[in-house]
Amino acid sequence: MIYLNDILFALTGQKVAPLEIYIEGAVIDSRLAARNSLFIALPGENTDGHDFVEAAFAKGAVLALVDRDMPVGLRVLDLRPGKFSPGLEVPEPPFCLRVEDSLSALQALAAFWRRQHALRVIGITGSVGKTSTKELTAALLGRKFNTLKNPGNRNNEIGLPLTLLDLAPQHEVAVLEMGFYVPGEIKTLCDIAQPQIGVVNNIGTVHAERVRSQEIIARGKAELVEALPKSPEGIAILNQDDPWVRQMADKTQARVLFYGCTEEADLQAGEIQSHGLDGISCTLTWQGQTHEICSPLLGEFSVYTILRAVAVALSEGLDWETITDELRASQNSLRMKQMTLPNGVTIIDDTYNAAPESTVAALALLAELPGRRVAILGDMLELGPYEQAGHEAVGKAAAEAADALILVGERSRITARAALTAGLKESNVAWFPDSATAAAPAAQFIQPGDSVLIKGSNSMRMNKIIAALKGED
Repeated sequence: MIYLNDILFALTGQKVAPLEIYIEGAVIDSRLAARNSLFIALPGENTDGHDFVEAAFAKGAVLALVDRDMPVGLRVLDLRPGKFSPGLEVPEPPFCLRVEDSLSALQALAAFWRRQHALRVIGITGSVGKTSTKELTAALLGRKFNTLKNPGNRNNEIGLPLTLLDLAPQHEVAVLEMGFYVPGEIKTLCDIAQPQIGVVNNIGTVHAERVRSQEIIARGKAELVEALPKSPEGIAILNQDDPWVRQMADKTQARVLFYGCTEEADLQAGEIQSHGLDGISCTLTWQGQTHEICSPLLGEFSVYTILRAVAVALSEGLDWETITDELRASQNSLRMKQMTLPNGVTIIDDTYNAAPESTVAALALLAELPGRRVAILGDMLELGPYEQAGHEAVGKAAAEAADALILVGERSRITARAALTAGLKESNVAWFPDSATAAAPAAQFIQPGDSVLIKGSNSMRMNKIIAALKGED
């Protein structure tokens, strides 16, 4: 619950007498507005939020942040420099708060609200595995603390501030995924969230189309550890096995905790075994003691998700009994989902997104499964100069893991050529321009008892193929 006088101070720097008007949560979609919410009017790709202010008010919003003149009939309190003074009369809600820029105002309000709460903030970034790490970390910390996390992948300059506006006095910890699109963005997110713990997963090739190279991606991700406070309050949790991440130890004043699968790591995983659809097991060694771990997470690569979450949990004082119990029980971080259809077809649904690293790892899991193994793969986007090499690596891995390969999208022609070169028979490789075209042939091709991996970048809409396999329209 954030009172209007706090909002006015956050956005103008001027104190006013306490006001009974307050908000409970913030939205950028008028359809999600609810009683006592704040609606932030932002321009979108196809629509402008300013056109939906009245709709948000009709749903119960009491305030709207706007950065343009509004139609006659809508009450407005102007907060722009030179326009606002503490003596101004406050309109009856609902009304608009006129600012210079709605997004900047949202971020300023979120930064102010975060500073009102004495809690630990964990920031998580990396090319692959951010969301699964966030989910498992929040599940572990939730055993001891009242924990806030950003829902879904609300991890950007809009989503993270919206999450922080949900902070309440009972929250003790916030686990925040931080996405990277361009250099400087993670610094902005850190200025808002002020994390004390920073977790860096890995430096892959995703986003290289925008920023040109892994080196630039690494610099952008390093903004998280650079923003951390000094040790002992600040803790940087870094991947010992990734050379780009390992180098970040030199860029932080925080205490560094390395995790990985080598002896040099502070938290070390060993004896890693994948049990197919039954999850994985491993040992974790910490401060000279070894602990046996079982988890429903799928694939050997998931050990890194476990390592990151456990490193945070240990840093925040959780005991090993609590950690091992939650790892054994937690299903919260399963981004890769499996389902069995009535005809005995097993589907591994990993359609949320795709990068070369995560796709090769998913194919390794497919290789362990029984029956005829079919990989249905879509284009991997935003790889920039790594597009050719990334799709070739996936094609080679697919030839080793799958008996048949169905490919979707223009870039996947590269995958097809690489798979054929690696030995997969031409009769077992099919290519389609898009998921809508591929859906019906894929459904006809799949036979009872097959194990099927479906993966591709989110915009490839690979979920259409899953719907076809399930017999849905």
